[in-house]
Amino acid sequence: MKKLFLVIAIFAGAFSSPQLYAQNTPETTKDNDGPNFSKLDVSPMDVALFRGENNEPMARVLYSRPQTRDREIFGKLVPYGEVWRTGANEATEITLYEDMMVGDKTIKKGTYTLFTIPQEKEWTVILNNSTNVWGAYDYHVEKDIARITVPVRTAKNPIEALSMSFAPSNGGANLFIGWDDRFVQIPFKEVK
Repeated sequence: MKKLFLVIAIFAGAFSSPQLYAQNTPETTKDNDGPNFSKLDVSPMDVALFRGENNEPMARVLYSRPQTRDREIFGKLVPYGEVWRTGANEATEITLYEDMMVGDKTIKKGTYTLFTIPQEKEWTVILNNSTNVWGAYDYHVEKDIARITVPVRTAKNPIEALSMSFAPSNGGANLFIGWDDRFVQIPFKEVK
């Protein structure tokens, strides 16, 4: 009798639906409807890229773009005086394709995490050696390689989604970070 139950169990397992045991991947979607893609993230990833005179990349920022959605942002959603991932989801990463000056410090080319500490009138901008981190939970001050303080400015128009862009400046580029009714400007200079 035990052998009969074993044979029935093996037989039943061989003919059971793979949906019970596998994720819903393109190979396992029902009725061959195609892949089951995820919905758009509420804070989608974006990139800001700065190219030099010869169109070569000089700096790139990868970040997620949270939306305001009628929330109070600075001082509430993003608390003053605390390290912020400068976006949503994974911490924002900046890649420098050549050595650059940030403030009075030379930063070697490479990839760094860009954290900030927002205050009402100024932000501390931090480049940190920790990469591939979620949020600011894995932030360690001893891995900071540069910190500068920049003034907060008032935006002419509201900025619904956190936004970043580069603008050329004399000898480098300025990275602008704006959200809600504020923005900051971070200067990057080429090392000659």
